[in-house]
Amino acid sequence: MENNTISAETLLAAVDLGSNSFRLEIAHYVGGQIQRVDYIKEAVRQGGDLDENRNLNAAALERGVKCLERFGEALKGFPAQNVRAVATQTLREARNRDFFIGIAQKALGYNIEVISGVEEARLIYQGVSHFLPQTDERRLVIDIGGRSTEFVLGQHFDALNTESLRVGSVAWSLKYFPDGELSEKNLKRAEVAAKSFLDVITRTYAPKYWDVAYGASGTVGAVGDVLALAGFKEGVITKDGLDWLRKELIKAKTASRLKIDGLKEERNAVIGGGLSVLRAVFDILKIETLHVARGALRHGLFYDMAAEARDGLVYTKDASVNLLLKRFPVDTKHAEHVNEAALNLFDRVTENLNLKKSEIKEQRRLLSWAAQCHEIGAVISHGASHVHGAYILDHTELMGFSQSDLHHLSLLVLAQRGKLKKLDLTLVDERLIISLACLRLAIILCHSRNKPTLSGIENLQFNADKMALTVSENWLDSHPQSAYLLEEEVIAWKKVNWSLVIVTKGK
Repeated sequence: MENNTISAETLLAAVDLGSNSFRLEIAHYVGGQIQRVDYIKEAVRQGGDLDENRNLNAAALERGVKCLERFGEALKGFPAQNVRAVATQTLREARNRDFFIGIAQKALGYNIEVISGVEEARLIYQGVSHFLPQTDERRLVIDIGGRSTEFVLGQHFDALNTESLRVGSVAWSLKYFPDGELSEKNLKRAEVAAKSFLDVITRTYAPKYWDVAYGASGTVGAVGDVLALAGFKEGVITKDGLDWLRKELIKAKTASRLKIDGLKEERNAVIGGGLSVLRAVFDILKIETLHVARGALRHGLFYDMAAEARDGLVYTKDASVNLLLKRFPVDTKHAEHVNEAALNLFDRVTENLNLKKSEIKEQRRLLSWAAQCHEIGAVISHGASHVHGAYILDHTELMGFSQSDLHHLSLLVLAQRGKLKKLDLTLVDERLIISLACLRLAIILCHSRNKPTLSGIENLQFNADKMALTVSENWLDSHPQSAYLLEEEVIAWKKVNWSLVIVTKGK
């Protein structure tokens, strides 16, 4: 997608590292629709293998890597920009996720993003909405996964309200059916607990805010298949159907003895938790009919890749940043001056770098968002605004952004001023270093909080571990405070394994 086009012949691939299953789908994007070429699903069940310290155990790590090695073989030869792989709740929780992601990326051969719950909900809505008729109906979309459940209110292709809660089929089954006993008592306890946990969304997602309810993937898909084979209306789930299925579970007594048409054996161990959560959702949101939707998170990834090729996804991210800036008010005029100066420097330094256009474009956007957000921490403390701003970015959830994107922004905001030793610069690549230098220099040039004069800034060059800023002597003479701050910046870079020099150009 280097040339920003996707033809009918282009193969795209989406990988979903879910808590219960890993999925790979390969497809063409034709006329705004996804045409499946291949689909692989493996029940990896990592969600059940987090230990008491929230680390994935050795068996879970091995199963995940082996699965991704098989996926990687199917993806061999795919351009990196045509593959999108994301991980959800289990890896959001896992303390050793960085270790797993490191070996998982080698196995798959492609980058893996850990996405936030809000971003997962947005992608699910993208996938579902593109498979539905385009009407003006207000939609509620629900996806009960292994360790989280996502809720979305949306209309057309727009996700208007998103929520992700840490309750799912695997987590609830482990907690309330640890021995697989499907008794009336256990089911009731699980449902009551789920209702208590989900109660926080009762008002936001009340029936008055939606016209039609849809369920996507996971538990909803499994329950829908079972009910259709049992004689209930195909494609919909009702309270009567859920009551019938609950009785069937109680009749079986244990998960190991479950034999229900349409229920895959791999689902037996988690259907108790999944059904309990689904019944709780029906009760608290007063749902009478839940329509089983075709789309899923991986389809949302396809539509995002198509949007990215047209620069469409950037609008979602811009909207998210603007919303964040409203929550943490900043001096927008000053932020824009810093943004302009930083991008001016970035465009100069990247002209001669051996980077792909897509890499430069993405890094430029991240730098721009970091510049706009560089003072969001000032609402807490002006003196330590960079520290608080970095914390906010690392712990917020923004639609369109992966957790790695947000961490990248947080590093830029954290190191925007002061000592550079606060970051381990040996562990970051040159793209982040270039962006950091541009941001720090831009803040210096805007120190008076006025629009800076950049005519005397001749050039910024980058070579190996050295950066050189060329400035005219006339500019330095007329900007003594900026000249002093630039001298201090040179000293700051001397204390790390990267260097900055100021080259003066004669009058």
